[in-house]
Amino acid sequence: MALEVQQAKSSLRAAISSWYPTLNLTANGLPQYLSGQERFTDNNEADTESVTTGLRQRSGVLTYTEQTTASFRASLNWKLIDPARVPQISAARDSFERARDAYLIALRDLRLTAATAYYNLQRYDSQVDVGKQAVAASLLSLRYARSRFQAGVATKLEVLEAETQLARDRDGLIQSLNLQVRARRDLARIIDLPQDITATAASPAKVVGVWEPSLQESIIAAYAFREELDQFILDISIKNSNANASLAAVQPVLTIFNDFSTQRSEIQQSQQSFSTELEGWDMDNAVGLQATWNIFDGGKARADYRRQKQAAEASAYEFANQRGVIRLQVEQSFYDLRANQQTIQTTAREVLSQREALRLARLRFAAGVTTQREVVDNQRDLTRAQTRHVDALSNYNITVAELRRYTGLDQVGACPPLNLPADKAEIPEAEQIQIKPTPEIPACQASLLGS
Repeated sequence: MALEVQQAKSSLRAAISSWYPTLNLTANGLPQYLSGQERFTDNNEADTESVTTGLRQRSGVLTYTEQTTASFRASLNWKLIDPARVPQISAARDSFERARDAYLIALRDLRLTAATAYYNLQRYDSQVDVGKQAVAASLLSLRYARSRFQAGVATKLEVLEAETQLARDRDGLIQSLNLQVRARRDLARIIDLPQDITATAASPAKVVGVWEPSLQESIIAAYAFREELDQFILDISIKNSNANASLAAVQPVLTIFNDFSTQRSEIQQSQQSFSTELEGWDMDNAVGLQATWNIFDGGKARADYRRQKQAAEASAYEFANQRGVIRLQVEQSFYDLRANQQTIQTTAREVLSQREALRLARLRFAAGVTTQREVVDNQRDLTRAQTRHVDALSNYNITVAELRRYTGLDQVGACPPLNLPADKAEIPEAEQIQIKPTPEIPACQASLLGS
């Protein structure tokens, strides 16, 4: 996009050059050498006969000519009146401004794309953590189930249910790790990192702040900020200028010219008895006005004029449509932000409730008043609640980035600092379990395990 701006700037300079005169230099033969010979025969003279050859020859005069010439010409032209000049320069200037606006739009879109990729990387990092916690909890449940089975107070079904849940959690962790790797490479591609550098998120997913402007303030700011609307205005101006340039094809053009030419020549002629040398030069200079007027072209200029005017009218409708699109983008992002904010609150409560439910289910299972199925169900619900909470945080941050892009505002209030206790929190028993890496089994062999 930056190179396209430079191209548009060069086109503008080329259009401005029509205000200046043009000077053409032409040189023919520097120098030019010409040689030749001529024979002039008098029919009244008698023929001569050679004694040795017996051939009859006609008498005459043989002339040799050598000529050296050098010519130079300079032509200066300046269009005093050119109806197409002003609209063409105006169109080139508007195209240059449009290219600069396109560069800003592309730069802002790239920043939004990079921010979205970063928040997605935070999402998948948090999902990996959730997956690890789920696998650790499944390992703990499997340990309890096997211990109770060996003690004779549990059935084989409960052990199988724990093993099934562990397999599900491991599969979810594998998928999260895959998405994490892909998100890292996607972010590295967007910000053009070297191939040997892998991008990682500097912090876990958390709320970036609170969007302070109201909906109406956001919409008004978006109308004043978006260069997309300015581009349609420039399109209208460019097409009107092209329409005026089309009419210039049937309007008179007045040009002042100055043609200067000079030539130098040397001629040498030689005959049988004498030779002649001639030398000279000449110079001409002409100054005048030249007018051209294409009075009738079959209606082509008028047709092109109407076509450009109709295109300008179409750009006016596109301007109104783009204004509606900008309003819709701001409204959708604002409503999504409000919905994501409420989702963060509900999913946070759901995570707290499910953690307590899982703790109680494990106590009931240890006391022998419930089955492994209840523990598995609560563990699966906790994993889903944590995943939804992470998604809500990432979606909220992405929506804030979209509002920043659409409105140009940066009025995001920082979250208040957390009042953390001075004592270190106890690590849950499930998080203390070390997750051993699973060996990679080829797909051909792994598919036989389920048959």
